[in-house]
Amino acid sequence: MSKKVAILVADLYQDLEVWYPYLRLKEAGIKPIVVGPEAGVTYKGKYGYPIQSEVAAKDIKVDEIDGVIIPGGYAPDILRRYPETISLVKEAYKKGKVVAAICHGGWLLASARIIAGKTVTSFFAIKDDLENAGANFVDAEVVVDGNIITSRMPEDLPLFMIEILKALT
Repeated sequence: MSKKVAILVADLYQDLEVWYPYLRLKEAGIKPIVVGPEAGVTYKGKYGYPIQSEVAAKDIKVDEIDGVIIPGGYAPDILRRYPETISLVKEAYKKGKVVAAICHGGWLLASARIIAGKTVTSFFAIKDDLENAGANFVDAEVVVDGNIITSRMPEDLPLFMIEILKALT
């Protein structure tokens, strides 16, 4: 597994939006790295499914990864409270790495201030947040704008992952 992708987690993550990408990356020979506010902590999804973080956001080096996936649920609202998580997303974007967000993951894109002038999608409830951050919002299963890939909800995961894998290979 030569490529590595950080998957950001915190409590109340959307279970499918973590586990589907995690397993698809492994299937494609790409190493998923579970990144949380703290290392070695077990975070529970909205439906109670646990995942343990391997590394804290403050300790991961952007040059050692090829991308970042920001799942939805309520976790993005928690994750954006940590400056280290925002810095990780911002640095990955600046270095041209894949930055992918699904559902409420767009909150972290807005907090990282990387979507002004970009076309994105998300769960409809955060449309205003993304537009207020300067993004052009569209309702589509998946949107690719440069190195930013966005999707709306769990049902969009297949197309979301197709675009992520295409961008990584």
